[in-house]
Amino acid sequence: MNTSELIKVIDTTRCTACRGCQVACKQWNELPGLRTKNWGSYQNPPDLEWNTWTLIRFQEYVNDKGTFKWMFRKDGCMHCTDAACVKVCPSGALYHTEYGTVGIKKNLCIGCKECIAACPFEVPRYNRATDKVSKCDLCLTRLQSNQQPACVKSCPTGALSIGGKDKMMKAAYDRVKELGGDASVYGDKFVGGTHVVYILSEKPEVYDKLPKSPSIPLSVIAWKDWLKPLSLIAGGGVVVGSLLHYILHGPKRPDEDVSGDKHAEGGK
Repeated sequence: MNTSELIKVIDTTRCTACRGCQVACKQWNELPGLRTKNWGSYQNPPDLEWNTWTLIRFQEYVNDKGTFKWMFRKDGCMHCTDAACVKVCPSGALYHTEYGTVGIKKNLCIGCKECIAACPFEVPRYNRATDKVSKCDLCLTRLQSNQQPACVKSCPTGALSIGGKDKMMKAAYDRVKELGGDASVYGDKFVGGTHVVYILSEKPEVYDKLPKSPSIPLSVIAWKDWLKPLSLIAGGGVVVGSLLHYILHGPKRPDEDVSGDKHAEGGK
């Protein structure tokens, strides 16, 4: 892989829920398996966790014509261009990589969980034992070694693919045109565009835990884009004012008149 902006495309119509990507993610990232309980679904575990960065969601769906179908969706970090998690991270643990994706430096994570509250896709997960947050980094070290992410490498049906942005987006829209009906491309119109894009066979609102119109919370925008710059300007004004006073009047000294009066009183 070169250092151009990369897009991973997930074609849900080609996914067979083999969970090869889920297993490959755990193996490559050395994520432990934890005991789970049967909750009435083939989906396991029930949700993303600190030790599960890739999850195949199983969903039974009946359309308005009464037709039943299984739907499978690979869930994980969407790697937003305008990433709320990066905006709110106070330590620099979350950052944009040379590929446009969102990386994570766990050694810098302070466990504040701000990214969890900010993410419109509910992706980052907290590990109480380590006081750290975890999420997919799209196998950054593999990309830097000119290899595909583990999930893409393991997919036997071609449901997962990765490549340069222009090429992948053209392929995604060509595929949607081929599918017709309610098929659509999901991800490129939100949060500055995501670096993980879905090809959906149904409308986005049909899919479990897939927000129809994801956006950065207003509270994050208000603080990071409006209030914080104003506070920095105000702080800069204080510094400039103090420096100007120093130049014009010199350093602050004890009141000489008061000091003189005290000496005078002492001489009586």
